[in-house]
Amino acid sequence: MIRNIWAVGRNYSEHAKELGNEVPTEPLIFLKSGSCVTTSSEIHFPSWATDIHHELELALEFGPDFSFRRFGLALDLTERTLQNKLKAKGQPWTLAKSFQGACPLSMLLPWPKGPETNDWQLQFFVGTELRQEGHLSQMIFNPETLRKYVLKRFPVCPGDLLLTGTPAGVGPLKAGDKLEGHLRTPSGQMILRVDWTCSQPPSEP
Repeated sequence: MIRNIWAVGRNYSEHAKELGNEVPTEPLIFLKSGSCVTTSSEIHFPSWATDIHHELELALEFGPDFSFRRFGLALDLTERTLQNKLKAKGQPWTLAKSFQGACPLSMLLPWPKGPETNDWQLQFFVGTELRQEGHLSQMIFNPETLRKYVLKRFPVCPGDLLLTGTPAGVGPLKAGDKLEGHLRTPSGQMILRVDWTCSQPPSEP
């Protein structure tokens, strides 16, 4: 079981700008509950949510020695209208970021720990529409910088996830949407693909 998800906000400058936020000068870390991870291919929105946005991210898993052991693709699902209201009041984002099923996660593969990862490319499709695209080299703070930062400041546990931020292009999802997350090499070779389907919330009892 994953205890903690250490999530990085505004780690791509264009994403920070599209939401009207300042580009950070040090990592912005927020916490998602480990229990909001789901490995199901079906995404269920909370019945109370009205504005769920997608944020595709590289996910990195801490190993027993606190180096990165495995990687995958994750969605940092966000209830955007609620988040904006909470931010305006100076209140925590927890409900907007950490609801049940708020972190769909792909299979995890061994992390190669080499320079070849720098230009890996993230792509996110809703249907046939390319919504998000970005290279890992465009991160403001690279994975190793983030690893050292969170280890110095937080009680990280082996098996925790680090979500490394999302490229520009975030936007709303609706029931029935078919989603694809891709991670590719610079030459276009597929490293990892994950498919999700958005569903109506279960009926209230």
